Amino acid sequence: MKILLTGSTGQLGRELTRTLQPIGNVIALSRDDMDLSRPQTAGSVIESHAPDMIVNAAAYTAVDRAESERDAAQAINGDSVGVMAHYCADRRIPLVHFSTDYVFSGAANAPYREDDALDPVNAYGATKLAGENAIRHSQCAHYIFRTAWVYGNHGANFLRSMLRLARERDRLTIVADQHGAPAWSRMLAELTAAAILRDPERSRTGTYHLSASGQTTWHGFATALLKQAYDLKLIPRNPEVARITTAEFPTPAKRPAYSVLDNARFESVFGLRVPTWQEQLGLCLQDFHTP
Repeated sequence: MKILLTGSTGQLGRELTRTLQPIGNVIALSRDDMDLSRPQTAGSVIESHAPDMIVNAAAYTAVDRAESERDAAQAINGDSVGVMAHYCADRRIPLVHFSTDYVFSGAANAPYREDDALDPVNAYGATKLAGENAIRHSQCAHYIFRTAWVYGNHGANFLRSMLRLARERDRLTIVADQHGAPAWSRMLAELTAAAILRDPERSRTGTYHLSASGQTTWHGFATALLKQAYDLKLIPRNPEVARITTAEFPTPAKRPAYSVLDNARFESVFGLRVPTWQEQLGLCLQDFHTP
């Protein structure tokens, strides 16, 4: 089985390159190999590899910049996803795609389920929703895994930023009124591969939430990760973590205030347990290697 993986150099793609190996021959493509900002060229690249499955881990993820670069975000998150979906529909092969909590407004006060109303509040969320809609419209066999607050051992993410800042400062100010469940990229990759392996007939395709169990705030996540990192001697100090509000840290793109996803459907359908955010954080830090 030939699996075409896009976004292979991203924090999730790097992990998927390894976890997909037991399923088939992974053709790992980076941005240099397949430029999704030019959707008109994506089809020919896919055709040249003739895959049996596409796993799309590529995305335009610069949330704030998307407000001023909406066309670029739409090309990568929406239009190119549509090209992949139609290719899969025509060849009757499955597409695995990763979406986001940002397709929701964030106005809820209970974990979002897959069939809750979709209402993105920023350009990034809108373009990711466009990608989801393109997949569903194509009627290809698909797994859309919505995730949230992804971090990892590589790339630019909240955890690595906190570790860097902790080496530079004695006091950090972190937003305490946005709620979510931080998800480790390696755990997402492991669970994705396990779900695919448990559905050889592709009879369980659809949209699933896959993040971490439980919930916290950015402040709560920062406090927990810095304490553990200090205990593991990854940082020289455990800095003070002060609470601030979203209003005190304005950004070009509005953020959902509540981004917790309900993983129950994923767990039930695939028979897999989604670890808590605390468990995922502990495993990540144990494995973490400073740059």
